[in-house]
Amino acid sequence: MRLGLRLFLAFFLITGLTAFFVLRVFLAEVKPSVREVMEDIMVDSANLLAELAAEDLALVAQGGKLADTRLARQLQDYARRPVDARIWGLRKQSLDLRIYVTDGQGQVLLDSGAGSAAVGQDYSQWRDVALALRGEYGARTSRDVQDDERSNVMYVAAPVREPGGGGKLLGVVTVAKPMATVQRFIDRAERRILIAGLSLLLFSLAIGVAVTGWLILSVRRLRDYARRVQAGAREPLPQVPGELGDLAQAMEAMRERLEGREHIEQTVRALTHELKSPLAAMRGAGELLHEELAPADRQRFAAQVVEQSERLRELVDRMLELSKLELQRSPAHPERLQLDELLQRLLAREASRIAQRGLQLRWLEREHIEVEADAEQLELALSNLLVNALDFAPPGSTLELRLWRQPGRACFALRDQGPGVPAQAWGQLGQRFFSTARPDGRGKGSGLGLAIARQVALLHGGSLDFEPAEPGLRVIFTVASPTP
Repeated sequence: MRLGLRLFLAFFLITGLTAFFVLRVFLAEVKPSVREVMEDIMVDSANLLAELAAEDLALVAQGGKLADTRLARQLQDYARRPVDARIWGLRKQSLDLRIYVTDGQGQVLLDSGAGSAAVGQDYSQWRDVALALRGEYGARTSRDVQDDERSNVMYVAAPVREPGGGGKLLGVVTVAKPMATVQRFIDRAERRILIAGLSLLLFSLAIGVAVTGWLILSVRRLRDYARRVQAGAREPLPQVPGELGDLAQAMEAMRERLEGREHIEQTVRALTHELKSPLAAMRGAGELLHEELAPADRQRFAAQVVEQSERLRELVDRMLELSKLELQRSPAHPERLQLDELLQRLLAREASRIAQRGLQLRWLEREHIEVEADAEQLELALSNLLVNALDFAPPGSTLELRLWRQPGRACFALRDQGPGVPAQAWGQLGQRFFSTARPDGRGKGSGLGLAIARQVALLHGGSLDFEPAEPGLRVIFTVASPTP
């Protein structure tokens, strides 16, 4: 499983579980909270009505009838009273409080419910009335329909005592409120909480996706950079913020140290190997020069010493140049220059050698291309390619040149008609100290020319490729070029 998917699933699991439990707690608390608030209001209402009913119940205790009192008429008027109120967007068109009054023995004297069916019944066993008659807080919840939780009705009772602070218990006033009347408020609150919770969950997931995407993008940038470096590319470290950037810089510093050490070791080994041949030749010639030789032989061996020393100098110079290029990440001094003009100058510099060997130049295509590059490095690379082609081209043959543009790249191809390269050697072309024998019998070169050209191409965002031409070899040198 990919890292990004793992991170997202972990984030989704944590966020989802958290949202689930939080929403569950919130939704579970809505209904009890509404009931608590409603019960608090009903306690106030029951006690207020108990005070209002005190004088009327005192008259009943003296032989009067509660149905003829002012309280009875007011409760009837309350039941018939029209109402149309908008409560936070919800419409209320009925008054839902049921009020009944009992005497000191729990007998119902007055009931505001429809038809007053409870008048005369004994409510002394109902919890609300029983507790209130004993001077305790009386409340209960009952269902009008046994199996329907939405038919719950809350009852809150308050004792009625003689006015004037006598303290004698005259009866009980109970206020009842169906839960169904506030259920729509509960449903709306639950919907809002659910929508808000889901929105928060989706928002959190979006943040999780964004953070995961940013993290994976940063990791992939570093991974792609590592792959390009492994393939031999030279480019600056991607700018990644935070701990990943610190880790990348630390890893890059460690890689540079290891690579520098390995580079030095490889260079020393390769250079030592290449130096053996000219040094052996110089030593042999020097030993012979100590002996008595004919003037012609002495001159030949002295020339050999000079030739091998020149070969050593050229080898060291090229090796130093290649080592300097390999330690760079980008062109040292980039500037705008015309690639076709640079090639023309190089050809003019080698004109005498071209004419001496009777070579013909044929341009298959030549575009006017501007690139941003280090002029010295680019000239060094193209010069090495041209010299290499001249070394392998048979006298009187034709060199084919082509300069063209691809999207974002400038391409230069050079083909000689020499012996080419064996199939088994294709993978080693462009490596240090790999070369094939020249057709004129002068032996192998150092192989550093193509290696320098390849390194220059990599520094400029391009590449060095090879194609068989039959006869000969086609070298394709590319560098990055801004689209015109």
